[in-house]
Amino acid sequence: MSSNPGGSPPPAAAALPATPLSDAEYRHETGTLLARVEAAADAWLQDDVIDIDTHRSGGLLELSFPNGSKIIINTQPPLQEVWMAARGGGFHYRWVAGSWCDTRDGSEFITALSHHASLQAGKPLQF
Repeated sequence: MSSNPGGSPPPAAAALPATPLSDAEYRHETGTLLARVEAAADAWLQDDVIDIDTHRSGGLLELSFPNGSKIIINTQPPLQEVWMAARGGGFHYRWVAGSWCDTRDGSEFITALSHHASLQAGKPLQF
């Protein structure tokens, strides 16, 4: 058998325990997150940076880019997760020590959203 030449993989968020939230705390944290994303898109529209349309229905936020692509952010209360679907794939995030972290690689939600939005917009965007 050969060993992994790259060494051990980085610890995944799956290995990190989620920080338990009450239902009210989960609603607060996800509401704050969605509001932050909406506010950034609204500011970009007002400042003529990029025309990203937003549509929110409950715990679902859809970002529509000028090229017709979309990013969809959806809260998942029974799992206490936030899901993101972008051209680059589908991602699940759980609350870990004060941040929404990817369940596979531990990356932070806002960093990942900024990355995927920048790719889809064709210009750098930072939420």
